[in-house]
Amino acid sequence: MDGMQVRTMVHFQIPDTRAQFRINYESFGWTHADDERFFAALGEHTDLHCLILCTDWCPDVIWNVPVLFRLMERSGIRTEVLIMEEHPETMDLFLTDGGRAQPIAVFLNADGEVLGSWGARPAYLQAVMTRFKQNHPDKEHPDYKENLNRTYRELGELYHAGSEYRDAIIREVRELFAAFTR
Repeated sequence: MDGMQVRTMVHFQIPDTRAQFRINYESFGWTHADDERFFAALGEHTDLHCLILCTDWCPDVIWNVPVLFRLMERSGIRTEVLIMEEHPETMDLFLTDGGRAQPIAVFLNADGEVLGSWGARPAYLQAVMTRFKQNHPDKEHPDYKENLNRTYRELGELYHAGSEYRDAIIREVRELFAAFTR
């Protein structure tokens, strides 16, 4: 966290990215005790490893990586952050709708086999971006940037709306883990 550059992201209502990352990390709390118990029990799977592909300039990273860190900490799962620009070949294995969306959390076993991945944002937030891309496929259209910024503002409002995004990440990652840790 300390190595992050400080940036301002107006559309996402983030005046200081490093400070917001820290706030999101420190304010994390478990809404449901059964989720915390589930992730604590994953400590039995000592062969699991998590790679998080990201950068420090992406708003979704500021919101989602602190949650992923807390889940992996509670699970005792070794976690490594890979900077997207330094690992383009790896990033290209985990594209979201054909693009390099981030963060991407990749879960592996001791043999390096990919068991699953999550990202770049909770499904209900990804639906906002998917809808934008479906409705605005032409990046050269004069209104494209304005509509993209409107979508970014909508995503920012959803992130700021409370802990729903955290609960969604927990639920989605839990479902993913449940599928490969039976």
